Amino acid sequence: MKYSLLFLVPFIMQGQSGYDIARSMDMRPAPKDLSNKTNMILKNSKGKTRNHVMVSRSMDNNQKQIIWFLEPKDDRGVAFLKIEHDNKDDEMQMWLPAFKKVRRISAKKKGDAFMGSDLSYEDLSNRDLDENNYQRLNDEKWNNKDCFVLKTIPKNETRSSYSEHVSWIDKATLTLLKERSYDRRGDLTKEKEFEYEKRGEYDLIKRVFVKDIHTNHTTEVLFTDIKVDSGLKDDLFHERNLKRLPKDQ
Repeated sequence: MKYSLLFLVPFIMQGQSGYDIARSMDMRPAPKDLSNKTNMILKNSKGKTRNHVMVSRSMDNNQKQIIWFLEPKDDRGVAFLKIEHDNKDDEMQMWLPAFKKVRRISAKKKGDAFMGSDLSYEDLSNRDLDENNYQRLNDEKWNNKDCFVLKTIPKNETRSSYSEHVSWIDKATLTLLKERSYDRRGDLTKEKEFEYEKRGEYDLIKRVFVKDIHTNHTTEVLFTDIKVDSGLKDDLFHERNLKRLPKDQ
């Protein structure tokens, strides 16, 4: 029955607004919790690469997340904790073992790069449905898939580092396939592409590719050893656990 309903989604949504499409994406089935190993490959304009290996745990649709860095050697033990809130700024903290201190990342810094990548701290957070305005653009094909094209404009009170995003959304699965993000001046600043794997009723991200338009620097993120609904506990997402590498690395 679920398959039949998903098959009908493109037809049901043909006349829907941008907000309706964004809300439907928000309502897609998501795991209660998710664990993975992550490779983050940074490449500069000259082709030089740097590889980060991490393990990640998250729950509540990624509203709570903790990441520990394993490689390279000089970053081993660095850890990141994020807890999102509905009615106040998200909490973000970095454990820096070389300095033996936890650095709190304020809302003013959410546009900063995450560990030298082309992803900002803001990119790591979910977008609250009601903190943006939406405009449906003309439908297009991308990679031979029929897509909704959606413009997302952050409201002023969100203090976003972006002025807008334009997203290509697979009509069949309501997954985000491609996105262009524009800075506060209205200039194109990043392009992102996403790939998924099907796991039961879930569409899980397995690859993200990000390109900085200004510098030609790229970040490729690959997710492996993905586990879902393994029963993670809420108390895992606490500052004290930043300093402890997980046993099951």
